[in-house]
Amino acid sequence: MTSSEWGEKSSADLMSRYVSEEMGYGVPKEGWRICLAHEFKEKRKPFQAKDVSLSNVLEHVGLGIRYLTWWYKKTQVEKKAPFIDMFRAQPLRQIYGAPLGGIGGGTITRGWRGEFCRWQLNPGMYHYKTVPANQFTVCLRRGGQTVYQQVLSVERPPTLQGWNWGYCGEYAFYHALYPRAWTVYHLPGQNVTLTCRQISPVIPHDYQDSSLPVAVFVWDIENKNDYALDVSIMFTMVNGSGHKDDKCGGHWNEPFHLEKEGEAVSGVLLHHCPAVNPYTLCIAAREQPDREVSHQTSFSPKGTCSSLWSDLITDGRLDSPTGSSPPTPKGEKVAAALAVGCAVSAQGHNSLEFCLAWDMPNIMFGSRERKHTRRYTRYFGTKGDASPSLSHYALTHYRQWEKSIDEWQRPILQDSSLPSWYKSALFNELYFVVDGGTVWTELPEDADVSGGVRSEVGGLPAQPAIVKEFGRFAYLEGQEYRMYNTYDVHFYASFALIMLWPKLALSLQYDIAGSVVQQDPMERLHLMSGRYSPVKAKNVVPHDIGDPDDEPWQRVNAYLIHDTADWKDLNLKFVLQVYRDFHLTQDQQYLKDMWPVCQAVMESEMKFDLDGDGLIENSGYADQTYDGWTVTGPSAYCGGLWLASLCVMCKMARLVDDEEAYNRYRDILDRGSAAFDKLLWNGKYYNYDSSGRDLSNSVMSDQCAGHWFLRASGLGDGEYQAFPKEKIQSALKSVFDLNVMSFAGGQMGAVNGMRPEGVPDRSSVQSDEVWIGVVYGLAATMIHEGMQEEGMRTAEGCYRTVWERLGMAFQTPEAYCEKGIYRSLAYMRPLSVWAMQLALNTTRKDQTASAKTEATDGEQGQDFSENQN
Repeated sequence: MTSSEWGEKSSADLMSRYVSEEMGYGVPKEGWRICLAHEFKEKRKPFQAKDVSLSNVLEHVGLGIRYLTWWYKKTQVEKKAPFIDMFRAQPLRQIYGAPLGGIGGGTITRGWRGEFCRWQLNPGMYHYKTVPANQFTVCLRRGGQTVYQQVLSVERPPTLQGWNWGYCGEYAFYHALYPRAWTVYHLPGQNVTLTCRQISPVIPHDYQDSSLPVAVFVWDIENKNDYALDVSIMFTMVNGSGHKDDKCGGHWNEPFHLEKEGEAVSGVLLHHCPAVNPYTLCIAAREQPDREVSHQTSFSPKGTCSSLWSDLITDGRLDSPTGSSPPTPKGEKVAAALAVGCAVSAQGHNSLEFCLAWDMPNIMFGSRERKHTRRYTRYFGTKGDASPSLSHYALTHYRQWEKSIDEWQRPILQDSSLPSWYKSALFNELYFVVDGGTVWTELPEDADVSGGVRSEVGGLPAQPAIVKEFGRFAYLEGQEYRMYNTYDVHFYASFALIMLWPKLALSLQYDIAGSVVQQDPMERLHLMSGRYSPVKAKNVVPHDIGDPDDEPWQRVNAYLIHDTADWKDLNLKFVLQVYRDFHLTQDQQYLKDMWPVCQAVMESEMKFDLDGDGLIENSGYADQTYDGWTVTGPSAYCGGLWLASLCVMCKMARLVDDEEAYNRYRDILDRGSAAFDKLLWNGKYYNYDSSGRDLSNSVMSDQCAGHWFLRASGLGDGEYQAFPKEKIQSALKSVFDLNVMSFAGGQMGAVNGMRPEGVPDRSSVQSDEVWIGVVYGLAATMIHEGMQEEGMRTAEGCYRTVWERLGMAFQTPEAYCEKGIYRSLAYMRPLSVWAMQLALNTTRKDQTASAKTEATDGEQGQDFSENQN
């Protein structure tokens, strides 16, 4: 089977059970599409402590004992969730769809079957509860009589038995092209098709509307009958999120009506009143002359709930009582309903609009030490009364959002040279920018992000202009690896931010830079080594900026497995990102502020050049990224990052007119490059490390990471070349032939480590894994080097595996093995798919420039010839 045939079959399988010919209203061609009746055949298990091999258990027995002791104290004594839980990993639920909401205001995920099933309203803390009462229901009426009423859900829950459940999933499909999604329902026997379009305001280079905690649902109704119908859609919502605090008492609902600027909206406010982080949910609709909006302020979402069903079925509308509901007694829940109806002519079309908003303006993290204010409050206030205004704004602005989204996505979607799977991957993987436990907060008036070292003495401004204007941004390493802005992973994911929301990328960099100059001398036990050492050393990039269950930004390095002062790659990744970001933004103030910080972290790296040959060495574990893979001496990964960092330091020294620094870094780069080739190049690729042990010549898929960043930064040639082009291309060919095509039939991406004889390296927990985000970065490197076909084939294997075979849509994991297991669902690193787009943009720009040069040269040659004549 060819790659094309394999891909077409994989995509078709997701729709194989769809029996209708209706394809919905305005549903795009490109994206991820699945029939609501689809069942994924393969059911994988999460990697847990029991999956560690015996040899690795014996090698790390001390770590195991220390982790178990720490885990018991955290869960049983402190009653808190571990930042990584090796004993209670999330099971795979193959149900998730595109999340609702903008950036940093919390998220609610709606599954592809329509359920509201993943919640992150408290910052960074997830719970995975499907709330059965949160539904859309359709009512069709003809001649004043209800002829059809159905909950648009394939589920048959044990509660709410008075409702008509069990919609036939074979007549519906879901289509996601983030930040929008469409669900098409053909109503069996009714000759009516409903298309629900879900819109979230996630718009590149927009720093206002993109922060709003809202989503709009537009229902397009197509009546294929020869008679008119009255159609109502009812939206029901529980006050809460399925969490235990839904029953804590004191929650209440009230109807509202808001009219301004000639537009009116009405709906129900659901006030949720826990002791910490109270919020208001809001279901709303726009009032229009030919639409009827009605509501039920409160109903109990337990029992049969037949009275609400009867209320709608009687006349297609709800009773609309006035006044608020009483506060709930402890142990009870309350819900609300909103219905909108319209007439649809024979063979006609009409539409209905709903909004879901949530207003949690002020947040506290787990430590409850200080209050943070979300970004959207800059436009809608901090009082907690913004839900009506948010709904009004969303319902009157969503068309402009869609226009902006279309203008952004259209050039890529219409590019016939790009495969369909890539277009789906590129946009749908962006879900994590919003649903990565993301917080986007205002910088407090008294905040100092400089780390205490002022700019006049080589530090940073206390409140950099970009942070003051655009706020602070943080996202988790993963929904299960609960650490904010994990820097070695952000290295890969950062391409999405710097390309689409560059101000947020630079703001994050200022936060990291400020923490570099800080130190936390408090000693703690590091679980890998068993040694006590300071939480944070000076002039070292932190692993992360904290745990949302503690106090991020105040206490960094929640990761306590290793002493991060020993890592080689974090500082180097900071330097590489600084220049990459400058290259893409041309922000001169940013470069000026970051230059002294880059010098400081490079100085701290010099201690790892043990023999003075210009190349840093490793001992024990390679780096923060591949922290389960033992390495000795200079390695391809860290050595390559080091040389690339020296290269960009040379470039930055020239830009800031520091000739002395340029000469110093140039000397180290020349010596280091010679040592790197001598110690690691084997004629085909760079060995994993230079130890000479049995596995040191393993083929590492990520061996060209340093060169990748040089290419992404417009470097890698001439004066700013760290690696010979022919060696990079040979190494990439070796990786493609071995790690990609010799692994799983070439259909699962690139395995991290491969032996030269074509067998996966199984020497560690990580070496025989596929890391999706690393594969996307590898594919980008191939594209930069003119290997676009190989790059696309490499990345396609990951997309097909995750989205079409394993049912991991909108929860792309960190890793999977060839068989059986996966690790860490909903992970940050796969955002690196945007590095592929940068590579495509760059190569096309270079090709255009080259063609122009050739044309100019040709014209000059012709002019010269004519002059000679």
